Amino acid sequence: MKVLKFGGTSVANAQNIEKVKNIVANSSKNEKAVVVVSAFGGVTDMLIKASLLAASQNESYKNVLEEIEDKHLKTIQELIDINNQSKVISNVKRELNVLETLLEGAFLIGETTPKLLDKIVGYGELLSSYIINEYFIKEDIDSVHKNSKLLIKTDDSFGKAVIDFKATNELCENYFGTVTYQVIVAPGFVASSAKGEATTLGRGGSDYTAAIIAAAVNTETLEIWTDVSGMYTANPKLVKQAFAIPHISYEEAMELSHFGAKVLYPPTIQPVLSKGISIHIKNTFAPEEEGTLITKSSNGKARAVRGISHVENISLLSLEGSGMVGIHGISKRFFEVLSEAKVSVVFITQASSEHSICIGVASDDAEKAKSALEKAFEYEMTLKKINPVMVENDLAIIALVGDNMKSHQGLSGRMFSALGKNNVNIRAIAQGASERNISAVINKNDVKKALNTLHEQFFEDNVKQLNLFVMGVGNVGEKFLAQIEQQRKFLKKQLKLNIRVVALSNSKKMVFDENGLDLKNWKELLNNGEKTGLDAFYQKVKELNLRNSIFVDNTANEAVAKTYENYLNDSISVVTCNKIAASSPYKNYLKLKELSRQYNAPFLFETNVGAGLPIIDTLKHLIASGDKITKIQAVLSGSLNFVFNNFNDKTDFHEVVKQAQDEGYTEPDPKIDLSGIDVMRKILILARESGNELDIEQIENEAFLPQESLDTSNVDDFYKSLVKNKAHFDTIYKEAANKDCRLKYVAQFENGKAKVGLQHVPQGHPFYNLEGKDNIVLFFTERYSEQPLLIKGAGAGADVTASGIFADIIRIGNF
Repeated sequence: MKVLKFGGTSVANAQNIEKVKNIVANSSKNEKAVVVVSAFGGVTDMLIKASLLAASQNESYKNVLEEIEDKHLKTIQELIDINNQSKVISNVKRELNVLETLLEGAFLIGETTPKLLDKIVGYGELLSSYIINEYFIKEDIDSVHKNSKLLIKTDDSFGKAVIDFKATNELCENYFGTVTYQVIVAPGFVASSAKGEATTLGRGGSDYTAAIIAAAVNTETLEIWTDVSGMYTANPKLVKQAFAIPHISYEEAMELSHFGAKVLYPPTIQPVLSKGISIHIKNTFAPEEEGTLITKSSNGKARAVRGISHVENISLLSLEGSGMVGIHGISKRFFEVLSEAKVSVVFITQASSEHSICIGVASDDAEKAKSALEKAFEYEMTLKKINPVMVENDLAIIALVGDNMKSHQGLSGRMFSALGKNNVNIRAIAQGASERNISAVINKNDVKKALNTLHEQFFEDNVKQLNLFVMGVGNVGEKFLAQIEQQRKFLKKQLKLNIRVVALSNSKKMVFDENGLDLKNWKELLNNGEKTGLDAFYQKVKELNLRNSIFVDNTANEAVAKTYENYLNDSISVVTCNKIAASSPYKNYLKLKELSRQYNAPFLFETNVGAGLPIIDTLKHLIASGDKITKIQAVLSGSLNFVFNNFNDKTDFHEVVKQAQDEGYTEPDPKIDLSGIDVMRKILILARESGNELDIEQIENEAFLPQESLDTSNVDDFYKSLVKNKAHFDTIYKEAANKDCRLKYVAQFENGKAKVGLQHVPQGHPFYNLEGKDNIVLFFTERYSEQPLLIKGAGAGADVTASGIFADIIRIGNF
């Protein structure tokens, strides 16, 4: 004999019930089947609502009752042809009349007792099972309805009755051993006491009903049909990459169910556990899918962690004080008090010093537990030996579950390291001696990020997801997005990095998509986005709270640079080609570096010097390996190198500058490059990354621009000044040519001092043959004292700058 249970979503409406009928018809072809059903979707909640309204003497309970009636009558009309409806409708209305009488009683007395509430809330299953059976009969299934109240006997603990298994098993064996129908439809959740009073089995009671019957008739497998394809590695609503676990053990299933896997209610397993009856969780809406098989052994040695689960709305209560140390019976009193207050403890941890006890309870029970404990320990608290109970709210529990976790070293370390890197603060930890479960209490706002982080760590073959929030989609930004789109598949396959652009922003609009933006049409998406703002963008990033978040700044905007502190404070990495932050006052630069270390959020700005050249990265490795920088000489402006490589006696200076701007080698305001401020920032950054304290005001700038050009306030006026001072620039060129030298804008740092300026570079010097927009850096160090370490290559342009930003993101991915 088979036992199949169908939950509320499976019988939510006529269309779903038709799917149930097809499954039952197929399952009962060769052997008898017991079909246990829940109330139609949402009906139990409606019954509770009606009860509460009636008890508060609010006549709107009648409106809820009408909704309940309409739902059942509509389902009958859709399932059963009009010629056979009258009998079914008549019986249902008769039951609803009794329900109405019960609610009227609650209204008149102004309360609902547990006994009365059990009678009321059981109507959902009684009505659904009757209607479904009548539908089966109409569909030529050899079916009969059996009221579970006549089979399952309990004590009189109304609301969550305790099963009398001896009486129940005897009744089930007698009935199911003699019934001749091929299908028996029974309501879940409902039972009766020895006196015949209506009782219910509490939350998840329909699963429990099915398990009780399965154990009584010794079936091989109990099938639980629901709206998902089994027990998942994590909640699929929160973790998109979660997948159904094909096979797990009873113990693993109980652990996952206890910690929030709602497809199965933990007590369900108890009746079948001792008899070795397997449980098969299947999807009513995808019956062909494998689902999850639960047996005594999971045979799951390939993967130590089998699932990740969580419970929300948890509060932590802590009792501590010196008066607890070495005193016998404190723990006993503590838990006895909670038991008497009917507070269920879901999490326990105690310091080995006996100085404190910390527990987790449902948030609804927190104040009741606090009050009970403070009353019990009032004497010790008066003497200051025990402190008042501390309560922390808005928490959740996450748990790793697996039978074979004890055989694998380092799981706890991997768990807490992954959470720590994503700024998920852990309030408490518990791990049983069996090592089947590692639990941690975290802020409930971090649940989604924590689940995704852990799922990535333990189930996704070490594919790391990086979530990018990109500000700035001009020349560099556009090239950067194109490179990501081009390389995405390669990075996922070869480097195990799944890079997603979650947000884009320009100066007017921003667009967000938690699942990742489609980069093939990002321009259209951004144009249709919402109004942007630096704070609005940051708040949205913070609200999403995604793991491995990276803020990417492709602008040259000072206001944007000032927001880095916010991101780093929230453990959001920052990658930028914007030089303003790293060249800002030394205290600010130092603060950003400290925040990066404190919150484990990389702050990378390789493109600040040399665009895509690995200049800063090389410098960091030199310092980290114990070398010391003694001198830096460099041509650090690709734009200025381009200008002076193309400027000669046959060209006009202003035309060459305009060409450099048009080809994307200069900043939007070319004066930033030509004034030397850009190079000053770069040598300043290199000096700081070498370990020196320096501010930009301390750098000597030998300007080559006329004062008139330096004093301009806009780009148009700047170009006019270049035209006006043509003779000045021609003279500069002639002076160098007469010496057979080339003009190079050189930066130098030595003995704690830095300077920048235009120099005449003779033949034979490493800078002489520097072509186009190339940069070159010479690092003189204690190890490279005679022949400097030389880095040379393209140091300007949108493509190479974008590739440098991309490289920084890959560095974070490998972090």
